[in-house]
Amino acid sequence: MASSPSFTTILLVRHGSTATTGAVLPGRAAGLHLADQGVAQAQHVAQRIAELAKKPVALYVSPLERARETAAPIAKALGLRPVVEKGLLECDFGSWTGKKLSLLRRKSEWQAVQHAPSGFRFPEGESFAEMQLRMWSTLERLAKKHRNRTIVVVSHADTIKAAVTYAQGVPLDLFQRTVISTCSVSAIAFTDAAPVVLCVNSTGSLRELSPS
Repeated sequence: MASSPSFTTILLVRHGSTATTGAVLPGRAAGLHLADQGVAQAQHVAQRIAELAKKPVALYVSPLERARETAAPIAKALGLRPVVEKGLLECDFGSWTGKKLSLLRRKSEWQAVQHAPSGFRFPEGESFAEMQLRMWSTLERLAKKHRNRTIVVVSHADTIKAAVTYAQGVPLDLFQRTVISTCSVSAIAFTDAAPVVLCVNSTGSLRELSPS
């Protein structure tokens, strides 16, 4: 008898707002915590995830403070222990880490970041291609570990954006056309055939989250 098909759902949650969200490229710099708005966002997304009929069985989180603080209320709502996963880290922005976006946008390289990211490497840092491969490989490994279950992953805007667009078959040079808001939920189903994107940048109810 043939085995039933595999269907593992990963809920991708971007961390909540910080004091520098939208103004600075924080990258992997330590010591950046959620702002009051981010704390409220994290509590809200925890409530939304807790409403799911198929409860998540595991919670994985980027090592950075803002991600772990976002994961805390999710862990409490689901009764899970957050597991730190280095593969979920923000992109390594190298010497651009901590710089104001208003200054970075003036750089000639900014056009490559926005319109040709597949060939761009941050000075002294990571390339977008390396970041996407790292993130996707991590999600595939976690999906295999939790076959036919639902899990939650708390990560960052670019890493989630890279994963969602990869699952859709969108070229990396077009991945900047996707928006991942703070504490939004995007969901990918990992199947035996191909990944299925269930939602992107959702800030509403998740109760009816399922493939059509």
